[in-house]
Formats: sequence, structure tokens, C-alpha cells
Amino acid sequence: MAQRGSYAKGVAKREEILERALEVIAREGYRGASVKELAEAVGLSQAGLLHYFDSKEELFTEILRKRDEVDSRQFGPMPEVAEATHLRSGFVGIIRHNAEVPGLVQLFSRMAVDAADPQHPAHRYFLDRGDSLRETFVEALRELQRRGELTDVVDAGVLARIFQAVADGMQLQWMQDPSIDMAGTVSALFDALDPRNRKDPDE
Repeated sequence: MAQRGSYAKGVAKREEILERALEVIAREGYRGASVKELAEAVGLSQAGLLHYFDSKEELFTEILRKRDEVDSRQFGPMPEVAEATHLRSGFVGIIRHNAEVPGLVQLFSRMAVDAADPQHPAHRYFLDRGDSLRETFVEALRELQRRGELTDVVDAGVLARIFQAVADGMQLQWMQDPSIDMAGTVSALFDALDPRNRKDPDE
């Protein structure tokens, strides 16, 4: 029983660390979120903090997982967000929210580059996240194509990759120039791919 209680406390402390880390990174930015600062935020030494994670890289990977969990609570589970009826508003809403937490955007983008290495602790996270995002998008995109609200010139699976690439790429541009409207740009992509917006050449 004591061992089970100790395990439960460890899980709770790990969750506390991740929740506080999200707050610190959102407030201080990625550069200001060293292991030292994150440890101080939860009243631990650096060694004490890393007791709950195998490495700094694993810590930051789990912070990203926690961010996805928090976003899911705020905007609804991704399958729900990606229903045809809510796809545009849900996806654009998440991107608009990202502009309010620049430190987390910095962390995501930097980790995405590092995770190209198959040995990186975040490699599997990014592969699985991308697969899941595209999988949930495809059916919604196909439904929009059936309704005539989205071009069917391009396969829905390819469109799902395009939306993912645009969202990720806009984050990189936005980090260089925060005046860029990420949400507005992605929303414009929906407009551009809607055949109902096509102008009659005779007009």
C-alpha cells in the first residue's frame, strides 16, 4: 500500500511539474525556461526535477504532450474539432490561441527540428502527433469535398498534409515577425480552397 501511495504521489508531482512548466514557458518564453527555472517553480532542485524524467529532452517532450492535453480540454478533442462542421473554426481557433503563448510555439518549433533525429526522445511524439492530426482531418476534408465546400482536385490526404505544413510553417514565420496573422492566413487558405469562392471569368 505504501508503495502504491508513493507511486501516486510521484504521478501527481510529475503532473504538477508539467502544469507549472506550461505556465512558465508561456510567460517567460522558451529561452527563459531552463531546467533551473522550471525546478524552482515547483520547489525542486534541478536533480530533483530530472528525477521524474530521463532527460531535459524528455521533460520538454512531455511538456508538449501536456500542452496538447490542455488544448484538447479547451477546444475539444481533436476528432471533435476536426468534424466537418467545426474543422475550420476549431483549427483556426487553436492557431489563434498559439499566438497568445509564444514560448510554447518556440518550444514546439525548436523541438520539431531536433526531433528529426530518430534517436531524439521527441521523434516518436512528432510522428504520432502528425499521423493523428492528418487521420482526423482526412474524413472531415472528404466530407467538405462531398458537400462542395472544398476543392476535390487534390486528394484529402494531401490536403491534410498541406494544412499541417501551412500551420507549422506559419509558426516559423510568426516567430520571426510577430505581426503576421497566423490564424487569418490559415483561414484564407480555407477560402482559397473553397470552389464556391471561385470567380466567374465572365464577370
